[in-house]
Amino acid sequence: MLKKLFLLSLIMLTCLACNSKKPEQIKVGEDDINHTKSGKDVSFLFIKHASFVIEYDGLTIQIDPVRTLNDGDTTDYSTFPKADFILVTHEHFDHFDKDAIATLTGEKTQVILNKNCAEMLGSGTAMGNGETLKLRDDITIEAVPAYNTTPDRQQFHPKGRDNGYVLTLDGLRIYIAGDTEDIPEMSQLKDIDIAFLPCNQPYTMTPQQLAHAATMIKPKMVYPYHFSDTSRDEMQKALDGANIKATFRNMQ
Repeated sequence: MLKKLFLLSLIMLTCLACNSKKPEQIKVGEDDINHTKSGKDVSFLFIKHASFVIEYDGLTIQIDPVRTLNDGDTTDYSTFPKADFILVTHEHFDHFDKDAIATLTGEKTQVILNKNCAEMLGSGTAMGNGETLKLRDDITIEAVPAYNTTPDRQQFHPKGRDNGYVLTLDGLRIYIAGDTEDIPEMSQLKDIDIAFLPCNQPYTMTPQQLAHAATMIKPKMVYPYHFSDTSRDEMQKALDGANIKATFRNMQ
């Protein structure tokens, strides 16, 4: 019996290793390389759902790193370089993974989280809505609101708890919305170059809310993300109607 259990465990571990995503399997597309005001490259490496990597000036910035989702989509973060910065928007399992953070954390890693996650992790730099942090002379991060407004959904993401982030890299402004609906505070965001906006029900936005959010923010480019089984055609149609340029990646 013990031998059978051992063999079964070995098979499961082998399958998990085979299905795990590694950096070399996730390519940066030409369209996913942007340039700052002084000509430095900023590239996006898309992992899954709400997890992606920003590479800038030799730095690695991990966004909401999570190893495994409900569908078994697994990422082997031990094969990634240690992060310089890790940003976490909120404590839900598809955004906050202590083990992924531990794996990516090196001697110089700075972890930035909302206050609940900082308490749960027991370390890191906690930021609240409206706070700004200077990470380097050419890097700043602003924590901005992310919450539900629809009455029967407010329990998912109550106002004031979670963060979105505006990351400014040498003048290039990137908005990472986190889990939110099309909240009025989005109209206050200025000079956004690239916006990562979620679109899945019942937790974040509908395609129509996605388009409305984009028209408030007015970015040069929108990456819909965290969209689960939301129809890409519906999202594209809504964004086309709002005259917003969008790029889709495998961020279900």
